[in-house]
Amino acid sequence: MDLPVAPALSQETAPVLVSRPARQMVPVIFASPHSGRAYPADFLAAARLDPLSLRRSEDGFVDDLFAAAPEHGAPLVAATFPRAFCDANREPWELDPAMFADQLPPWVNTTSARVGAGLGTIARIVASGETIYRGKLPFAEAERRVHQFWQPFHETLEALIAGTRAMFGACLLVDCHSMPSYGAGRPGGKTDFVLGDAHGTACNPRVTQFIDRTLTELGYVVRRNDPYAGGYITRHYGRPREQVHVVQLEIARELYMDEARIERLARFAAVQQDITALVAAIAQTAAGLLPR
Repeated sequence: MDLPVAPALSQETAPVLVSRPARQMVPVIFASPHSGRAYPADFLAAARLDPLSLRRSEDGFVDDLFAAAPEHGAPLVAATFPRAFCDANREPWELDPAMFADQLPPWVNTTSARVGAGLGTIARIVASGETIYRGKLPFAEAERRVHQFWQPFHETLEALIAGTRAMFGACLLVDCHSMPSYGAGRPGGKTDFVLGDAHGTACNPRVTQFIDRTLTELGYVVRRNDPYAGGYITRHYGRPREQVHVVQLEIARELYMDEARIERLARFAAVQQDITALVAAIAQTAAGLLPR
């Protein structure tokens, strides 16, 4: 059984971990920005929710699903800090002024749709809609989280993208997420995966088509760009004209985990095996799919 919450971050815990192959053999990077499950003690103390409720914002175990990436020549970068604490798939300064005790600087983005929904860089609510904090935060706490957690994640990702592009002439970033099973598909239907490429602007369509076809051949139901077309990572880094391609991949949690208890299901290993097959297929074909 999985513990409700992982040990709190300490000074020895890096905000981002990179699992590297002995030698990068393919122009591909896999990223998991929302699977972090190390909760700082001061964050837990400030929250009005119990640890299990906080964990429902996680992309549970996505880093484990894609753990075989280094075996196929591609690095896997994963945040260790949780999404409810600081969201690496947002702009660095998307903040809700109602959450803070002091006035926010004028350059902070306070009006985005994500802020309005309570899901800015520092989230106001968890995925289930419940308010996270007992009281208001100082802006200095947002600055600390951005500088000590958000920024190292993106500095690491930027360096990997630049290094991959320099080595191979192009780079494909697969941004790996999970989605709640409710609301993921059309009424009366189901969706196992959603691929988001910002409606064709963040990634060469051949790549998205290949991933769609591979997952479909594995027996899954796939949709594109609806309801998830890609977040900050997809839209910020996806620059096909500069040979950087990004596709966001969302997997329905009901396929592999108990969404209420945040525990792996018995079929986790089978889904992980299919994900490994997908990773292998992407690694084997990426060089031929990416124009240079």
